[in-house]
Amino acid sequence: MNQSRQAFSSRNNGNLSDEEELCWLALRMVPGLGTIRIVQLLERMNTPQAVFRASASELEAAGLNGGLARSVAGGSSFDEAASQQQKMREAGAQIITLGDPRYPEALRKIYDPPPVIFARGRVELLSSVCIGVVGTRHPTPYGIAAAERLAGDLARAGMTITSGMARGIDTAGHKAALAAAISPEALTIAVLGCGVDVVYPSENRRLAAEIAARGLIISEFPMGAPAFPQNFPIRNRIVSGLSCGILVIEGAQYSGSSITARLAIDQGREVFAVPGNITSKMSWGPNLLIKQGAKLVQDWNDVVVDLPQTAQRRLIEQGRQRILDQGLTAGSGTSEGTTPETSGGKPASEQTDATLNEPHQQVARKLLGRLKTDAAVQLDFLVDTFEEASPSEIIAALFELEILGLVRQLPGRNFVKVW
Repeated sequence: MNQSRQAFSSRNNGNLSDEEELCWLALRMVPGLGTIRIVQLLERMNTPQAVFRASASELEAAGLNGGLARSVAGGSSFDEAASQQQKMREAGAQIITLGDPRYPEALRKIYDPPPVIFARGRVELLSSVCIGVVGTRHPTPYGIAAAERLAGDLARAGMTITSGMARGIDTAGHKAALAAAISPEALTIAVLGCGVDVVYPSENRRLAAEIAARGLIISEFPMGAPAFPQNFPIRNRIVSGLSCGILVIEGAQYSGSSITARLAIDQGREVFAVPGNITSKMSWGPNLLIKQGAKLVQDWNDVVVDLPQTAQRRLIEQGRQRILDQGLTAGSGTSEGTTPETSGGKPASEQTDATLNEPHQQVARKLLGRLKTDAAVQLDFLVDTFEEASPSEIIAALFELEILGLVRQLPGRNFVKVW
């Protein structure tokens, strides 16, 4: 089947006219015509136009039942396709079809590739080296810290962070990739379980706008499609299909991230997992995956060394090209050519002296010693037990540490140290 898809792809150049685009959309919008059926029709008839020119009897001979064949032959989906085309124009979206050269080759090879991908943003990211970062919607402080550190380091190493823009680990991974970027462009792809013009969850509206501007948002669901619960397991196969590996950070034993890991295994992808506290239910998923053979991950290099050789070579070439194009920048901050080890390896406590104002250095240094990366500490507890400073001095030091990115405040006036 993959050979016929490759041959089908070679017959299409990806430069669609409005009429061709409309036919692709109409094929996608036929009620009851699923992904696999669409792919089979295209492999047999080459183009959506040929599918719609076929008679009902020819479509039945191609494997469709009578009612579905008559629906396709009657062109009943073209009105909805025209509406979709208008919504795309208004949202600044485009479609990447199975016959488009920009369609990611890794995704094309899975069992049920989406015939049409709706996209907003930098479509060229579809051809980059992707790593899926997935996990629970209700992470612990440890999970958030691990996701931010690993996703940021992998993005600095040249990998595109692919996730679902859900609450929790997904959001942390996307934000870390955006923060790791030196140039306006960022290496992150959000795969939605709704239309690319719909924001879910609603609190990620600003994040969605930033990813659309600097990264890429994609979905196989049409414009305006709501985020139905059944859409998310379907979208997970795209997260894993785009990626050369999946990194699981926290999740229950039967969570969505575990489903994504199983899909990755079925697709022949690498599975990585961050170990967690054995007493936490949020660690059951990744810990079980490690027992079953997933690669245990402690830092970004644990992922890179186990990638396919083709992906490793691409990352090396990309790093060399960045150095040639822009050179190493001197001074503070991370340069384009800097590896995660040189940019993010220094502990937060060692960065304090160089960045904090003198009056707060001693208090801040001791506060950092009290704070943890994997468990939140409540402000009232710090005030009651930290005898070296007054409450106002503690609050001032915490505020400055937060501004410097060394400490994060969680809801309920809880604080954690940034890993």
